[in-house]
Amino acid sequence: MISLFEHAGGWQGLRRFIDVFYTSVLADPLLHPLFGQGRPEHVTHLTAFTAETFGGPDDFTANMGGFPHIIAVHRGLKITEEQRSRFVELYMAAADTAGLPADAPFREALRSHVEFGSRVALQNSHAETDDALHPLREVPLWTWPE
Repeated sequence: MISLFEHAGGWQGLRRFIDVFYTSVLADPLLHPLFGQGRPEHVTHLTAFTAETFGGPDDFTANMGGFPHIIAVHRGLKITEEQRSRFVELYMAAADTAGLPADAPFREALRSHVEFGSRVALQNSHAETDDALHPLREVPLWTWPE
């Protein structure tokens, strides 16, 4: 069976998706405060993270700071549940806009990926100590739903 990475169109498909998503996040009044004016490298980092998670190249871990970088950028953000839910909503809407595959198994994997990841980010954004962080310490590998 092909990976989620390949099914999504590889790097180009995910880059298009993340670019649409990031543009929508920066334009959203609820999420904009978390992202400020944006960072030029964010689209590349999020694309690399998603690619690696979906079974693509490990560039995020090998060259972009890996999971410790993700923990660091979320700490102190104090993400609200409303912001987390809006993030998921915009993520799934971007999948439609960017033309990612619409088959149910892929969309189920995409939704479970962003739901899980956004909950990890929510927890880490409130962690005052390392013990309060989510226990995940490496980029997870996401696969097709069972």
